[in-house]
Amino acid sequence: MITDPTEITPTRSFNLAYIILDSLFICFLLAFLFLKRKRITLIWSLFGGILYFLVDYGGFHLITGTREVLINGVVQGELNTALVLLWMSLSYGITNFCFIWLLLKNDEDKYLFIFLIVMWWLVCPSLSEAGGKPNIVTQRTTGAYHYIMAVFLIVGYGAMVAYKLFRPDKRHLFSLLKLNLIGIAVQFGWEAALLINGIRPLNGFSFQTIIVNSLIETNMGLPYMWLIYFFVSNHYNDDFSPYTGKKEYLFKREEETVA
Repeated sequence: MITDPTEITPTRSFNLAYIILDSLFICFLLAFLFLKRKRITLIWSLFGGILYFLVDYGGFHLITGTREVLINGVVQGELNTALVLLWMSLSYGITNFCFIWLLLKNDEDKYLFIFLIVMWWLVCPSLSEAGGKPNIVTQRTTGAYHYIMAVFLIVGYGAMVAYKLFRPDKRHLFSLLKLNLIGIAVQFGWEAALLINGIRPLNGFSFQTIIVNSLIETNMGLPYMWLIYFFVSNHYNDDFSPYTGKKEYLFKREEETVA
């Protein structure tokens, strides 16, 4: 078990009802994306869920041993741990990547989807109270890998700063400030929802956890996500039809200069 009291240990506690309700919402969200013909956003969101699972179960649990799952106070074996982490990874990976992609492409429905996601983060815990007390706990330490995340963040944003310095004619392609705001806001949104609803415990590490995680964990991927978005969106619209018009990059048109 994770017992070091000096470690930042992000912890969540919930019940089976929470997992079931949230799984239904994720299915609804994916169906909504499909019906709205946001096919690339849907595939990207599913990719996010799979990526989160590979990192959470494969990296945090199997490789570093920093992730564990407890049910009724008992540390679980590989099967239950994998199932809980699969749901959790799909839940936050799909919603986070959907959130990010819609903002990067400046989608016309972005605020409707973001409202839907954030409201669900806030109300799902209340609905799940009908299923009884939270008896499932997940926890992980962060000291073993946060420095690696920080390296990814520095390399990604450092490369973008260098690109702007040496290619001023291409500065219009992206806004570093808006990339940062998206990366921080996505993680902060669900971290705050967890804390408000008591899923994340309020303790001496709560403030540090939400700030550090929001600054690093999702934000580190934004430069790389933007590159993927840039190349995909230059060839296809969201419904996979060929792209033929001018692009918008982080709310700025192609001919505009972003500081």
